Amino acid sequence: MGPRPPSLLALPSYLTSQVARFGRRLLEDALDSRGLLPTHHAILTALEDFGPMSQQRLAAALDVDKSHLVGRVDRVERAGLAVRTRDPDDRRRHRVTLTPKGAALLAELRPIALASQERFLAPLDAAERETLNALLLRLLDAGDEARRSG
Repeated sequence: MGPRPPSLLALPSYLTSQVARFGRRLLEDALDSRGLLPTHHAILTALEDFGPMSQQRLAAALDVDKSHLVGRVDRVERAGLAVRTRDPDDRRRHRVTLTPKGAALLAELRPIALASQERFLAPLDAAERETLNALLLRLLDAGDEARRSG
C-alpha cells in the first residue's frame, strides 16, 4: 500500500471506512470456507438474537434496503439456514425464522468470526478495545438519532 493522502487521514470518516474494510475482509475470509458472506452471517445472527421477524423488521435491524435483503434471504433459505413463512398476523408479510441447521452453523461460525475480529483488533489492548467499542457505539447511536430526526 502506498502512502495515503494526509488530508484524507485527517477525516475520521475516511479512517473508519478504511479500518472497516480491513476488518470486513478478515471476516469475509473467515466465512468464505462455509460459502457465506458477512451479510448472510448478519441475517442469521439477527434471527438468533431477535427470533423470527418480518423481512421489513430484519432489513431495519441490519440497516439494509428491503429490496436488497430479499436476495440475501433467498440465499440463506436455499441453504436451509432460515425459512420464510407467511406471517400469521398479516398474510401480506413474510416472517423469517432461523432453522436448526442455521443455528448449528452459527454455533460453528461464532469462534471463527471471533478469531477474525481478534486478528483485526490485535494491535489494541483490552482497555483500548473496550474504549473503541464504546466510542463506535456512541457514533452509531448518534447517526441513528440523526436519521430519525431527519
